[in-house]
Amino acid sequence: MPTSDAGAKTLTANPIGLGWFALLLAGSLPIFWIGIVALGAAWSTPEYSHGPLIPVISLYLFLRELRQAPPFPEQVTDRWPGVLVIGFALLVAVFGNLTRIPDIVTYAMIIWTGGVVLTVFGWNRGKQHQLPVLHLVFMLPLPQFIYWQLTIFLQGISSELGVWFVSLAGVPVFLEGNIIDLGVYKLQVAEACSGLRYLFPILSFTYLFAILYRGPFWHKAALMLSAVPLTVLMNSFRIGVIGILVNSYGIEQAEGFLHFFEGWVIFISCIGILFLMAMGLQRLTRNPLPLAEAIDLDTRGLGGILGRITAIRPSKAMAAGALLTLAVSAGWAVKGGGEAVPVAREPFALFPRQFGEWSGSASMLEPEIERVLGASDYMNAGFVAPGEGQYVHFFSAFYDKQTEGTGIHSPEVCLPVGGWEIFSMEQHSVSLPGTPYGTFEVNRAVIQKGLSKQLVYYWFEQRGKRMTNDYLAKASVVMDSLTMGRTDGALVRYVTPIGQNESEAEADARIQRFMTESLKSLPRFVPL
Repeated sequence: MPTSDAGAKTLTANPIGLGWFALLLAGSLPIFWIGIVALGAAWSTPEYSHGPLIPVISLYLFLRELRQAPPFPEQVTDRWPGVLVIGFALLVAVFGNLTRIPDIVTYAMIIWTGGVVLTVFGWNRGKQHQLPVLHLVFMLPLPQFIYWQLTIFLQGISSELGVWFVSLAGVPVFLEGNIIDLGVYKLQVAEACSGLRYLFPILSFTYLFAILYRGPFWHKAALMLSAVPLTVLMNSFRIGVIGILVNSYGIEQAEGFLHFFEGWVIFISCIGILFLMAMGLQRLTRNPLPLAEAIDLDTRGLGGILGRITAIRPSKAMAAGALLTLAVSAGWAVKGGGEAVPVAREPFALFPRQFGEWSGSASMLEPEIERVLGASDYMNAGFVAPGEGQYVHFFSAFYDKQTEGTGIHSPEVCLPVGGWEIFSMEQHSVSLPGTPYGTFEVNRAVIQKGLSKQLVYYWFEQRGKRMTNDYLAKASVVMDSLTMGRTDGALVRYVTPIGQNESEAEADARIQRFMTESLKSLPRFVPL
């Protein structure tokens, strides 16, 4: 039974406590600003468009918990651990600002929010109110490298299961990478079809659902754990339905409003299945409740609970937290933040099309691929030379900043999407005298699609360093941001076909001959 809110009516406004609390909130804006801006940008994308609802839901969960407790404890003596949490969060935020990584700042903002709750209520009671704070995690965008790894992984699973659903309907179908081949039509399971735009809001909903659900803990755990496989399965079913409709009624079934509508149907279906699971779990208990009672949706009295904020009590700990937050924000504001040091470089539009006997032509990527790539500049060109059995394709994507939601996508992740299988992958040392690079390590891969084979060299050119590990490359961005003020970098990739009558060694020699010529000019476009 919820505690009556009558006690809240006897509370009088406390301007001193409210003033310190307002200073605490206002003082946090400068130090968390780049995180707030990044959240706004992320929430404008389909994958994270649910983001603005998360703080509202967290506030609802918080008020719901307060309804079960007295307005304020009589005596609070354990507020100072909350100030320590606030201090730690501010240190993390400073680090995020120094490295110009908004994601770190947003994580710090959630830790800081948890610290504020602990400071206001004290440690013993405040730790009981951390579930609403934890729920704020669902408003954050995933780090880019995790996002793309997860997207490619889910694309693969969704493609495989989607084709399975199509085949169950008796439709002849073939899968190559993420391309569903129906014979007359070919459907690409693009990034938008990976299921991430459904997964994030459904995870958030399931978290809320589990908190509101009245039942054993293992019921709540089962509901939470079902969110990911349920979303993947239903998204795959959606892809399968689209494939069947396209095969029967034409390619327009995969486009426009119908595609959007099918997505919403799947989302609502996932929510419906969660409710059915809750009903089924209730039947496993000795005294099952009707669904209306099993889910606590009572909102009575929440307005009065929200009004308690006007009676918030001042304390030395709250004053310390407010002054500490204000001091760190003011210090950062006086420092002026800091932008990444711009580097002088020529645009790839001026990249030579002639290297000795090698001549080439450049081409633009498709708009959707450009959007996914997110590069500041790129070069995509094929080169041929007399006497060479095959062409060499050169690609480089340059990023002037790698800390603000953009960054290099490793070919190791992207290649399987196009249907290419990685036959072998190893680090390989190349020695190119006469170039600015000398001897260095590259990733050497042999990829295969059907009977076609290609040899790939690639590395991450990071401010004068050649790196083969994308995770170490990302770590070096953080370090160089602090020590050099630079976060620029590039992916450099060379590809050549392996002819049916030639060896891998011959393809190696061909790539290295072209690299010897072309790398002499690369520092003009990818600064060392």
